[in-house]
Amino acid sequence: MDMTERTIKWRSLPNVSSAIEPRSPLPAVCDVSVTNVCNAACDFCGFSREKKLAGPRRYIDPDDFARAMPMLRKRRIRYMTLQGGEPLVHPQIESLVASATQAGIQCGVITNGWFLPRHIKQLAGAGLKRLLISIDSADMREHERNRGLPGLEGRIREGIAQAHGFGIPVCATVTVSHLVHYESLPETLDRLGFDSVVFSYPRRDAFGSTSLVYDEHSKLVDLSRDELLEALSAIERLKKHFRVMDPSAALSEVARFVRGEQQRIPCIAGSKYFYIDWNLDVWRCGPWHEPMGSVFDLDRLPDQREPCNACMMGCYRHASVLMHGAMGVTESVYALGRGELRTAVSLLFQRGVAYSLWALATEELPRTALAALAGRTGPRRSSPQSA
Repeated sequence: MDMTERTIKWRSLPNVSSAIEPRSPLPAVCDVSVTNVCNAACDFCGFSREKKLAGPRRYIDPDDFARAMPMLRKRRIRYMTLQGGEPLVHPQIESLVASATQAGIQCGVITNGWFLPRHIKQLAGAGLKRLLISIDSADMREHERNRGLPGLEGRIREGIAQAHGFGIPVCATVTVSHLVHYESLPETLDRLGFDSVVFSYPRRDAFGSTSLVYDEHSKLVDLSRDELLEALSAIERLKKHFRVMDPSAALSEVARFVRGEQQRIPCIAGSKYFYIDWNLDVWRCGPWHEPMGSVFDLDRLPDQREPCNACMMGCYRHASVLMHGAMGVTESVYALGRGELRTAVSLLFQRGVAYSLWALATEELPRTALAALAGRTGPRRSSPQSA
């Protein structure tokens, strides 16, 4: 099945949710690109300092960002990740974290780690809740070569140690590529001090994407169907040896996507997950072809609920698997409150609702409970029962 056929297929799915309560009370998520500037030279990234694909240097305005926080709160956004480019090159990155924190939004940052020792104390003081650091290979010399940043390993190790001193959990974010040797990752991640790891699944966008997250000309992320499927299996096996945050149900969904099979869960981007760029424009997701509008109109912009399974980006896949079931239950309750019994029942029996609830019950809730019991000092290496 090519992407044209795939797009027609998902667009023809019935959208039961279009007739229900337009705004769910469940919390929402957004990713914010605070700059298009990066100090690294990653082969697979369009933001690379050597490629000049991102255009003129842009930095999100901190005053405008602070003014936008009430709009995000009205849309029930409670979790935010600041990204780039490289977010730590933003001259007022701590101010951005503080604005989100003061608005009651839990803020994380994803970074290559080079400037982390310089900023982590101020970021912690501003209220940073989560830290994600990109890792490309279990061989840190290979990682440094791809990043074009000799000496990066030491800066990452120092930044993680400081983050832990402030009680901030640190997650490695690994792009599926030809650089990744999955069996060797646990030893490297444990040595560096990571608490967990999450994987992203690159694939060339197929619907007019403006995203620069992956360079379509990079051979490192040019994986065949079989190579992608083996990578997904390797990630699942890795759960026996390290704390992997990718839900098994999401890995299965991505595998179905790669094989061209029907998907079980539509993406929640545009309703419970948003992307915001350095111009403060809101997009349904990072790869989408056009913005929804300005962040200052976010409370008036309608949800984009048309079912979509046109890509395999990990952040959206993970959130969709874990939130789809809860959204179905919530919307069913709304319909029941309006006396629409048939609609309420049909919402509960939407394709994927039970699958999502199963994923939430068997993975996310036990993982959250274990983290609460163990605290940050709990074991990073996981047993099969706690993966």
